[in-house]
Amino acid sequence: MIPVIHIEDYSYELPQERIAKYPLERRDASKLLIYKGSQPVKDTFRSLPNYLPEDALMVFNNTRVVPARLFFRRATGAHIEIFCLEPQSPAEYVENFASTGSCRWKCVIGNSKRWKDDVLNFDAQGSDPRLDAIDLKARLIGREGQTGTVEFSWSTGAAFSEVLQLCGRVPIPPYLNRDTEEIDLERYQTLYARERGSVAAPTAGLHFTEEVLEAIRSKGIHTDNVCLHVGAGTFLPVKSSLVSEHDMHREPFSINLSLLRLLLERKGKVVAVGTTSVRTLESLYYVGAELLESGTLCDVRQWAPYEKEYGYSTNEALQAIVDYLEKNGLEKLTVGTRIIIVPGFKFRIVDMMVTNFHQPQSTLLLLISAFVGGDWKTIYNFALDEGFRFLSYGDSSLLYKHYE
Repeated sequence: MIPVIHIEDYSYELPQERIAKYPLERRDASKLLIYKGSQPVKDTFRSLPNYLPEDALMVFNNTRVVPARLFFRRATGAHIEIFCLEPQSPAEYVENFASTGSCRWKCVIGNSKRWKDDVLNFDAQGSDPRLDAIDLKARLIGREGQTGTVEFSWSTGAAFSEVLQLCGRVPIPPYLNRDTEEIDLERYQTLYARERGSVAAPTAGLHFTEEVLEAIRSKGIHTDNVCLHVGAGTFLPVKSSLVSEHDMHREPFSINLSLLRLLLERKGKVVAVGTTSVRTLESLYYVGAELLESGTLCDVRQWAPYEKEYGYSTNEALQAIVDYLEKNGLEKLTVGTRIIIVPGFKFRIVDMMVTNFHQPQSTLLLLISAFVGGDWKTIYNFALDEGFRFLSYGDSSLLYKHYE
């Protein structure tokens, strides 16, 4: 049954001065809140390895943020901002980024009413001969509300990934209320980012340094990666009072067969770095359950965890995915998820979570509440009282799952 939840119950006062506009000089110098179900305690992020059990499996999201904001101009002089969301043709990220000459993307379009049927020219905003040579253009193929399908074309033989690197800007969160700056090119990216495709960083990972990662590994903790490409929907607030009326965006994710086997054999705690890793890992049960039900690999529906009770164990669901991949000679599961994690959700894989502090009335705050058994206000009141910095460039927390 879809739970009845009013988003107003997940609000708190967040003063503007508590939103971290810039990262600290050192990634691991941020504060760390530790919550095991009683009074939170405070430490610094570089101490994180001290709180992790030695037999843990720690899972990171190794997606990489792409400079997805592009600025064009009409012949009339009007400026149009195009924010790339998801590749359409070719539909696969790797193939699309390798495209030479043209490709299509689903995009958010600013000033969309001003864009008719004309072809837009890239707004170089300077005299860079490389941009002149690329001659990047945009043509609107179809429109749906604030989004549309845009065809990009360019003159050189460069791959689209190179075009974005030259022409695009890193899409920092709108609540920072500033333009992208040089510091964001490095710091709005995790050290272990590999797979291009996100338009927002998995920000829990921004705190990790090589020293912290080495301390984790030297403790005997196994580390591995999933990849979920974070969409622009991560910025969208819940606008309806009833959470059941909120539509979650689809995000593609992939996970290696080797990690699925590790999850089947796991004996220690599973620690997810970030809500994106949590959503990826917890989606696996529903991918496997649907495989057992229908024999078909399909995306995870938004309300799948609440609409019906599957009778399978977690290991049965994971084994179904492993069997499917082995049967089809695949080394990686690639699928999408719209899963929404709200109070009442049954966590089947993740035991501990590293995460930042999230916006009021957001789906991420609902996830936190579900994970800690509803006591999110204790955590957030403590963070506000103790001077923690909030949101993407803010401080961090280590949360333990609430057990009934």
